[in-house]
This record gives sequence, C-alpha cells and structure tokens, in this order.
Amino acid sequence: MIRIVGTYISPYVRKVLACLHLKDLAYEIDPLVPFYGNEEFARISPVRRIPVLMDGDLTLADSTVICEYLDEAYGGAPLYPADPARRARARWLEEYADSRLGEALIWGLFNQRVINRFVWNQPPDEGRLARALEQDVPELLDYLEGEVPADGFLFGSIAVADVAIAAFFRNAAFAGFGIDSARWPLTARFVARVLDQPALTRLRPFEELCMRTPIAGHREALAAAGAPVSTETFATPTPRRGILRT
Repeated sequence: MIRIVGTYISPYVRKVLACLHLKDLAYEIDPLVPFYGNEEFARISPVRRIPVLMDGDLTLADSTVICEYLDEAYGGAPLYPADPARRARARWLEEYADSRLGEALIWGLFNQRVINRFVWNQPPDEGRLARALEQDVPELLDYLEGEVPADGFLFGSIAVADVAIAAFFRNAAFAGFGIDSARWPLTARFVARVLDQPALTRLRPFEELCMRTPIAGHREALAAAGAPVSTETFATPTPRRGILRT
C-alpha cells in the first residue's frame, strides 16, 4: 500500500492526499509533523520536509514529484492536462502556489501564528507577520485574481493546480486569515469551490482534529477517528528545526 509521511495540517500533504482521493487510491499515513522526524526520516527526506511517498521500493520526498508520479503510474482521473501548453501552465500555477503562497501563507503567516507557538513555544516575528499580511498576501491575491476562473476549475475538472492553490488558504484560515471577497471576489469563490470538493472535504475532520490536539497525541486521536494511520512511524518526542528555512 502507498504510505504518505506527513501531517494532515500541511498544505503540501493536503495536495497529495487530495490527488490520491481524486485517483481513488488507497493509502496509509504516518501523520508526522516534520520537526519531530527521527534520523530515518532525515534519510528518506534529506531536507526534512513533507510529504514523503513510499510505494514499494520507491521513495519520493517532494509534493510535485509525487503528484507527477501518481499521474504517470496510476489510472483514474488525470491530475494534469494532456495538452502540452495547458500542462505547462498547470505546472507553473502549482509551482507558484508551492513557492510564493508557501512563502507568504505558511512561513509568513501560519508558522508565525501557529507553529512558533505550538512547536517552539515562541511568539511570532511581528515584522515577518506584518510583511506577509500587508505586502506579500495582497500581492499574491492580486495575481491570482487575474488567473482563476469565475466558475469551475482551471483546466476543466478539478486537478493538481486547483488543489495546490486552495490548499494554502486552508492553513491561512487556521491562522485566522480569510480572503476579502469584496476585494478579491474571484479568488475567494474559487478557493471555496475547490475546498468544498469531496477530495478535500473528507480531509477536514482529520485536519481539525490535529489543530485541537497536542502534537504528541495526533496518531492516537487520528486512529480513533478512523484515519488510515500506519502502524509504524518516523516520529520522535523532541522537535528540531529543519535544514531549509524561509
């Protein structure tokens, strides 16, 4: 069975799990918050980031590479358009989400308001937080407002590009941020439309459970709630910082 290593709270894990559901693929999950990964986790994910996919003898440690592998190796709903130009555009929007939205909404907002408090017991960097809210997030929303469709999805059926964009705003909501629907109406509706798709709504209970449960209790609480939790884990009780910082 496919195993995914990574917490339900991560937007990168959320993207991969949604794609697994779009393809109707069974999986198990080691719901690891990456700061708590052991030395074996560092071996399979050299930059100590999530998600990691383990499928037989294959191990992959990047969400985009994982989604491309799932699309090429398994049948079911396509995750990328077939046309080369549209496929390239989908890859660009996914990359924009993973990099620019990740920088602003995760490192600038979610990490400051959530991770710093619950993992490191530290206050937010108020300068970084202000820059995210006052400059970075408005800029990225201005861009997305010109890219997302008024109705439906980016390339017909819901696929990776849609999920990659919307996944980050789920974390933004956990950090107390909502899109101003008067200023960015297309983006607000698009994100809500994507997050309301079954591939993502089925993840909500597990995400919300993680948000209200101490990290040490995630595995037990998720298993009790019916999540497909793996019997083995790469977790340790003590956090340590990753290699890459933004």
